[in-house]
Amino acid sequence: MNIKDAKQQIKNASMAYFTKNEFGDYAIPIERQRPVFLMGPPGIGKTAVMEQIAQELGVALVSYSMTHHTRQSALGLPFITHKTFGEKEHEVSEYTMSEIISSVYDMMEETGLSEGILFMDEINCVSETLAPAMLLFLQKKTFGRHRVPDGWIVVTAGNPPEYNNSVREFDIATWDRLKRVDVEPDYAVWKEYGSQIGVHPAIMTYLEIKRTDFYIIESTVDGKRFVTARGWIDLSDMIKLYEQKGIAVDEKLVSQYLQNAKIAKSFAIYYDLFVKYRNDYNVEAILGGEVRESIKKSAKKAKFDERLALMGILIDAVAAEARSICERDESVKLLAESLGGIQEGLMKGGSANEQIMIAANKLQAKAEAGKKSSSMAEDAIRVMKRATEALYKMNPALSSAKPADPKAAFKAVKAEFDKHVAKIKKDAKEVTAHLDNIFSFCEEVFPDGQELLILVTELTARKHTSSFILRYGCESYFKHNKDLMFHERRLDIIEKLEGLDEID
Repeated sequence: MNIKDAKQQIKNASMAYFTKNEFGDYAIPIERQRPVFLMGPPGIGKTAVMEQIAQELGVALVSYSMTHHTRQSALGLPFITHKTFGEKEHEVSEYTMSEIISSVYDMMEETGLSEGILFMDEINCVSETLAPAMLLFLQKKTFGRHRVPDGWIVVTAGNPPEYNNSVREFDIATWDRLKRVDVEPDYAVWKEYGSQIGVHPAIMTYLEIKRTDFYIIESTVDGKRFVTARGWIDLSDMIKLYEQKGIAVDEKLVSQYLQNAKIAKSFAIYYDLFVKYRNDYNVEAILGGEVRESIKKSAKKAKFDERLALMGILIDAVAAEARSICERDESVKLLAESLGGIQEGLMKGGSANEQIMIAANKLQAKAEAGKKSSSMAEDAIRVMKRATEALYKMNPALSSAKPADPKAAFKAVKAEFDKHVAKIKKDAKEVTAHLDNIFSFCEEVFPDGQELLILVTELTARKHTSSFILRYGCESYFKHNKDLMFHERRLDIIEKLEGLDEID
């Protein structure tokens, strides 16, 4: 199955394991909760989906790569204690608490979350000395005398033996105690994920043309050559930072992430073309609706791969704007909730600045706990940071206002809140105008091409653009969404993409 289906299977199992009966006990006792074993090739996104599951369920996540552990760190260190048996004292060997089990208790204490997921990666690659203890753990969920606490489920992962020479084969007795989920790479699923997290448009458009380059692991006379989903995402992050710092992106950088010389060279060539397209086509002018005729003529004459790159650039630009507006909208909800606490504090005699700092500190603490426990998604953390920043910005204005009574103080706070909301609405109108201008550009330049379908499809598929359009509207989008025949025109695009074997 693909990673999206695997995620749902693990999430379903987690929800079942977290279910309690009428007496408040877990419906399936922890001893009978089969650990999930996620089996799949490296770099496919196994760790990422565990983070997503923890965030969606609102539980903590503790992750360990078992290849980094010795028997002592996993099981604990031995020590001698004294016990009396039959009125005679004996020296008995016991073990300190496992580092892994201890970290679960630390997480519970630091975050206040009593339920979570213990994720243990590369479980079938442990050292020879640790293997017996690990097999016992999978069966009993204990290291030495210390068990995983109630409310924590165990999910494990590993690579098939063809991808890792260190893999140890489990016996039937062990497999019979695991809930095994096998996963394979799937470009379509990765593309959906890549769109949501904002993978660099050069990578997204390149892989639309060269889908077979998405995931490759092969053996050659010179060793393993591979390209993984993780490699593309990490390369995307680095490209963005290089561009931000004005550092050239070249084949040397690309080959550090795409460890297949042919694919690294191919993408490096494409990236140079992509940068050329980005420079040639004035994106700001297209968004602003002031496009020179020379740019329109160039776009009309462009080959399909160049048009695809241009669409990627435009969609990425407006998607970033929509993401910002959506996050700021979510931050307004947090601010509105904070206003209640601020008002209550003002009525008890606190100052406006003091109450605002209390509210900001609460949000900041919640964001830090969510980040530490992995129970909160990155975009949710950014929303909290945006709300915190907005609260901090209220302070200077309120310091100069110096309202005389609690009602006047709250009125001043509310006025600052209203200014914040008004600014978001104003910026949202600008983003809507940018969307309309992109549609106008495509209607004029590509009236009979596939570009309008690509535009509508991508805007629909991306979480933030679709959310933005539903809230703020875009007449051009709704018009084309209704008029375009998606199924037939998607087939046209697929045929064209498959026909582009080489990039000019």
